[in-house]
Amino acid sequence: MPIQLKGSCHCGAVRFNIESSTPVPYQLCTCSICRKVGGVGGSINLGAHAKTLEITQGKEHIGVYKAVLSRDTRNETIASSERNFCTRCSSMLWLYDENWPEFLHPFASAIDSPELEAPVELVVVKTDSKPDYVRLPEGAKKVYRRYGPDSIEDWHKKHGKYIV
Repeated sequence: MPIQLKGSCHCGAVRFNIESSTPVPYQLCTCSICRKVGGVGGSINLGAHAKTLEITQGKEHIGVYKAVLSRDTRNETIASSERNFCTRCSSMLWLYDENWPEFLHPFASAIDSPELEAPVELVVVKTDSKPDYVRLPEGAKKVYRRYGPDSIEDWHKKHGKYIV
């Protein structure tokens, strides 16, 4: 049975629960979007079952940001994905994309319980847009200029961490 994750924003205005079969925070994205919305190092998103999202407090404090892709170029577009955040404290909560309506991706930083399992090896993606001043975390890691070969679900299954 999937694990229930309980999350909140920094100020406590927004609280939520969601079920996840893929709760190991193994992949750090260092793309410009994740660095700017998540902080200097980037963001780590988990996988969760969208239909199980329960906002237990503060729905009125949730805002949505749709990222600008290829900003300041002729190819500038708006992303289909929606980054949900607290409008009071700006904490990122989860990412949702209507192209994959069954999935929702909570930011690992928003999860309060249970304690998330540290991966043996971190996967770092999108280093092709990481500036030199952004240092990668210490420890074992695989680094990819674009994306690694596994989806979040595939990685969890490959490492025996997928929860049915």
